[in-house]
Amino acid sequence: MSRTEVCDPSGFARTPEPPYYAVIFSSRRTEGDHGYAQMAERMLTLAAGQPGFLGAESVRGADGFGITVSYWSSPEAIGAWKANVEHLAAQEMGRRQWYERYEIRVAKVERAYGKR
Repeated sequence: MSRTEVCDPSGFARTPEPPYYAVIFSSRRTEGDHGYAQMAERMLTLAAGQPGFLGAESVRGADGFGITVSYWSSPEAIGAWKANVEHLAAQEMGRRQWYERYEIRVAKVERAYGKR
């Protein structure tokens, strides 16, 4: 599944009416790709196949700082994603070689609105 299959043409995730949950992953990358792009695409594909996955949005600046927000139907769906064996292996690679620093925050989305 590609990014365009989980986002609308503008890059916004297609989310339902709240409530739902957001996992906010802020990170600073190390230099060089070292297989990162391929793994990131694989993780999006894998996440999109998980029960409770609603979508994702991701940006990264030239300085290596990025934010990815994935949206989920429930805390249980987030827990299942966190425990996915392939995702666990990617997390380990991230700690060892792709990220200088990262922070993860989980939030309940209670209201959502915007201009379409």
